[in-house]
Amino acid sequence: MKCIYCGCVESRVIDSRSTDDGASIRRRRECERCGKRFTTYEKVDSVPLMVVKKDKRRQPFDLEKLREGIIKACEKRPVSMEAINELTRTIEMKAYASDQEITSAQLGEMVMEGLKPLDEVAYIRFASVYRQFKDIETFMAELNSLLSSR
Repeated sequence: MKCIYCGCVESRVIDSRSTDDGASIRRRRECERCGKRFTTYEKVDSVPLMVVKKDKRRQPFDLEKLREGIIKACEKRPVSMEAINELTRTIEMKAYASDQEITSAQLGEMVMEGLKPLDEVAYIRFASVYRQFKDIETFMAELNSLLSSR
């Protein structure tokens, strides 16, 4: 690891810890030449996950886009950011476990599956956009399905 102060490539690790989210390791290092300390982060280099859209286009998986959609569904609802972030992490882990590609339909179903026990109104909001309800009958069918599964 190259020292940010003098450019020396010789350093020793003084302390290693997992970050709060467990996604990377924080390493405290000391340069062998100048003696100054600096911090590095080690993260797994993952294979890019591609999302296959309905029209068969492929685009890289965007975690922020997923999080924004969940936040939008939970807007003005008693759902904490902690719960939203946990749902987002769960979906991300399932998506990466699937393969190098996942369909937008699979992602949408994962979001709905996660929102249903979290907040029923957020679930219906997301479902109405995701399933593109064309009329009141399809909307009512989804509501009835939700009521019957209680």
